[in-house]
Amino acid sequence: MRIALSVLFLATQVTANAAFAQTAAEREACQSDYEKFCKGVEQGGGRIIKCLNDHLSDLTPQCQKVVKENTPQ
Repeated sequence: MRIALSVLFLATQVTANAAFAQTAAEREACQSDYEKFCKGVEQGGGRIIKCLNDHLSDLTPQCQKVVKENTPQ
């Protein structure tokens, strides 16, 4: 039981850290890149940040910075 609770806690922490574009500035920095490269990607589970990370070299410098700061290591 203790192990299960530990795993659940870790999973929620990873999910919380993977949340993308928590601020208006972050959303604004990546909005056009999101619409260009990831418009059809379903939100949640880190799918948007993964999509943007997959296109990292194509993103604007501002969005690249946001993606790098929000991509789990």
